[in-house]
Amino acid sequence: MASSARPVVTASAVVDAPPAVVFDILTDPRQHPLIDGSGTVRGSTSGPPRLELGSTFGMDMRIGAPYKIRNKVVELEPDRLIAWRHVGLHRWRYELEELPADATGGTARTRVTETWDISRYPGLVQAAYHRAGVAAKIQRGIEKTLVKLSAAAEQAARKETT
Repeated sequence: MASSARPVVTASAVVDAPPAVVFDILTDPRQHPLIDGSGTVRGSTSGPPRLELGSTFGMDMRIGAPYKIRNKVVELEPDRLIAWRHVGLHRWRYELEELPADATGGTARTRVTETWDISRYPGLVQAAYHRAGVAAKIQRGIEKTLVKLSAAAEQAARKETT
């Protein structure tokens, strides 16, 4: 967990699915409302069915009132990393690390680390985010997202093996 002085909020989870399965979910913006743990992502409004570096995609959002946001993929390494940002300077990043199969020799596993990175903002803006409780709320949302992403990826991995 990040301290209030750090410009990132992050958490990790181990998913019982290979990185390619997790990556497929993250690169499909139509899946984002299903895995969002913050309760703010309401729907996918525009963009390609599979995100690539430089792709833009729109989302219906709600924090108090409904609004639309346009995101751009700014980092991408297949099956390892995807990050996007919108008009703001902060980034949402997902890093995937393949782990050995579990002890029973089952499916490959993936450590997923989700990060909300506001390091590109001046220190005063970073401090304001923390004072306003945004970072703590983001932390809770990330932790819930990882649970939902795990469930979705594990279900997709099971479908692939049947």
